[in-house]
Amino acid sequence: MGKLKTLDRFFGVLLLVGSVLHAYGSISFYRLGSAELVWALSGSLAGGLTSVVNLVRAGRPEDTTVAWISLVAAICWAIVAAGFGAAIGNLIDPRVLWHLVCALALATFSVLTVIGRAQTQW
Repeated sequence: MGKLKTLDRFFGVLLLVGSVLHAYGSISFYRLGSAELVWALSGSLAGGLTSVVNLVRAGRPEDTTVAWISLVAAICWAIVAAGFGAAIGNLIDPRVLWHLVCALALATFSVLTVIGRAQTQW
């Protein structure tokens, strides 16, 4: 497996780990059954799904449809991460950076797949 494919999957796994940690932190912090917990877990789900779609894309370098879906998901997740950073007044919070860097890396790999470079680079 090439270095780029390994790096692509690495960022997918990192985002998945971040989403699991987000779910754990949310369950630890918010009262069970609260509206805040439901919304926090929806963020964990969105991050996890973004991760999984990108992991699928990494294994299918010829599939531009999945690449477009993963690109939109990664860009949206980067916007959500930056929005959270803005909301807490700290864009360099480790939680923000973790999700933002992973999402931007996955968006970059998605673009490579969309333009057909993943097939030649991987």
